Amino acid sequence: MQLLICLTVCLSMTFLLSAQDAGRGGPPPAMTLSIPGFPDGGQIPVKFSQAAPGVAPGEGTSPAMTWANVPAGTQSFFLHMHDLDLARNKTTDDQAHWVFWNIPAATTGLPEGVPKGLQLPDGSYQMSATGPMYRGPGAAANGPFHHYVFELFALDTKLDVKPTGDAFETRTIVMKAIQGHILAKAVYGGLFRRPAPAQ
Repeated sequence: MQLLICLTVCLSMTFLLSAQDAGRGGPPPAMTLSIPGFPDGGQIPVKFSQAAPGVAPGEGTSPAMTWANVPAGTQSFFLHMHDLDLARNKTTDDQAHWVFWNIPAATTGLPEGVPKGLQLPDGSYQMSATGPMYRGPGAAANGPFHHYVFELFALDTKLDVKPTGDAFETRTIVMKAIQGHILAKAVYGGLFRRPAPAQ
C-alpha cells in the first residue's frame, strides 16, 4: 500500500515538473515598433512635420523607425499613420498620413526621409491624403495637440492591392485586405501642433 502511495506521489510530481518545463518558454515576445526621433507618447519634432522649414504643404520628412520580434511566417508589413483627432467629412474617418503596404518581410525598419513615389524599388506602395508620400503632422497652432499614431501590422501574405486615385479609398481596400492575415501589431504614437507664429 505504501509503495502504491509513493508511486502515485512520484508520478504526480513528475507530471507537475514536466508541465512547468513545458510552460517555461511562454508566449513569444510581442512585436515592437521604435522611433528614435521622439519618445512613444511624446511630442513629434517639427523636422518630421509640415511645419518644417522648406517643406511643401502637406508633405514632410518621415522619421526613421525600427521594429523587432517579428512573428514567424511574416510575408509583408503594412504601416498606417493617421491623425486620431481629425473627423473627415463629418464621418468617423480620420486623416490618412501614411498608408504603406507590401513592405518586404526581411525589412527591419525604415530610414529617415523615405522618398516619394507610388511604388518604391522594393515593391512596396505608399499613399497619403497629399499623394504618394509621407504626410507630416500639421495640426494648427491655435488648437490642441493632435494624436498621431503609427501602426505596424505583420501579415502572413503579400497584398494583391494596387493604389487607386484616392488615399481614403485605397486605405479602405487595404484595411479590408489585411483582415484574417494579421500575425502581430505594434503601435507608436506622438503629439503635435504647429509652433505659435513669432510675434
